[in-house]
Amino acid sequence: MNIITAQLGHILHNCIRFNIKCSWSRSHFTYYPTSLGTGNRMNMFNAINNAIDLALDEDKSALLFGEDVGFGGVFRCSVNLRDKYGSQRVFNTPLCEQGIAGFAIGVANTGATAIAEIQFADYIFPSFDQIVNEAAKYRYRSGGLFDCGSLTFRVPCGAVGHGALYHSQSPEAYFAHTPGLRVVVPRGPIKAKGLILACIRDPNPCIVFEPKTLYRAAVEDVPTEYYTSPLGKADILRHGKDVTLIGWGTQVHVLLEVAETANLKLNIDCEVIDLVSILPWDTDAICTSAKKTGRVIIAHEAPLTQGFGSELASYIQEKCFLHLEAPVKRVTGWDTPFPHVFEPFYMPDKHRCLSAINDIVNF
Repeated sequence: MNIITAQLGHILHNCIRFNIKCSWSRSHFTYYPTSLGTGNRMNMFNAINNAIDLALDEDKSALLFGEDVGFGGVFRCSVNLRDKYGSQRVFNTPLCEQGIAGFAIGVANTGATAIAEIQFADYIFPSFDQIVNEAAKYRYRSGGLFDCGSLTFRVPCGAVGHGALYHSQSPEAYFAHTPGLRVVVPRGPIKAKGLILACIRDPNPCIVFEPKTLYRAAVEDVPTEYYTSPLGKADILRHGKDVTLIGWGTQVHVLLEVAETANLKLNIDCEVIDLVSILPWDTDAICTSAKKTGRVIIAHEAPLTQGFGSELASYIQEKCFLHLEAPVKRVTGWDTPFPHVFEPFYMPDKHRCLSAINDIVNF
């Protein structure tokens, strides 16, 4: 706790030193929309609903299920779909994540398409064995005779302002250690729709971790047609020459704001990369940027120890060592359970990220 207090003091000192306003608020980010120039105005849960609607319409074998999914889901991502496609294809399940995953594996193994919702990422752990030891290994263990392709898990995750320890976790790193899975995290409506449709078509079991604070906060003009976003590819959202900032999900928007502030207040030009895909991840894009800037900061909501930022930092140090001007830095959640009233101090917000930029440039 003394270490955390000291680090917070250091951050506040840098904010004061560089005349940066430190204001704590319920929402720790400013949303930066993606623009393609065409489409209908949708928030992220509307875009997800639209994606699933298109998938169910195109593939008559597709089933959508999970806790309260038949009623529209707690985040309304499946609203009206049971009315349109019937209760044989869109339906509720018991409150049993292990059963949801096991049933989804069985559906996919028969050749049908399974779209399963785990209501909160914090409750995915009872299904961990089914996903990691069954779904991910089915093709390998059968010598290619059987597989669990056409299996997609949708999983709301991340901080939302009041979720506390059982409704705020970001467990992507647990699954990134599992060959045979694909793991992605969208930053907004356009990307969410494209990733979900790509995962549904992919021949491997996929997990889409959806930052739930973005369901309503993220609004973009989303193309209405069927389209997919590439899996395994990062997006460079802002080009820069001094520091590479890497994040995914909600944290991307924190980093975009930080990059603007760093340019305005510190005259530091940051490159911002949305990793998008956790497994597999885009090693080429990350290493190219790291070699260009020589300084890399990775930020994510999950705790520091063994967070996915650890893998990125290790790989960058190994492959780009001679190009680096400073050690790779990580700005993350703390190694504690996710707090309730202290959530603003837990988050890797813009103040902590900006302090990291100052530190790495002056290393």
